[in-house]
Amino acid sequence: MSRGKRPKWMIDIAIERMNILFNRAEMEFITHPERSNRYVELALKLSTKYNTKVPYEWSKRYCKECKSFLKPGHNCTVRLVNSEVNIFCGECGHVMKIPYRKEKKLKRRAKYESRKERNDE
Repeated sequence: MSRGKRPKWMIDIAIERMNILFNRAEMEFITHPERSNRYVELALKLSTKYNTKVPYEWSKRYCKECKSFLKPGHNCTVRLVNSEVNIFCGECGHVMKIPYRKEKKLKRRAKYESRKERNDE
């Protein structure tokens, strides 16, 4: 094991803990939003300590600027603008832009292939 590298079992436990913390943040958001922000901070500290990424399903659920938990319709807005998803944080005003070109490309390709199949018949 190299210097600074954690064993696989430690990384698995850290990812499991991050999932638990984000689930708790989602459950507690309505009643205690400051507590859910604290859960996000703890999860980010875990990812830093064990040198892992935040699980994909949670990576878009917190603001990268102010580290607060985001719940669409309550403290953030989600808009589709020019083939990208814009997530506006209501706490600090930060905008996260997430492209979705791959999905559009796959949809176009499926449409083309279905036309091709109809013409072959």
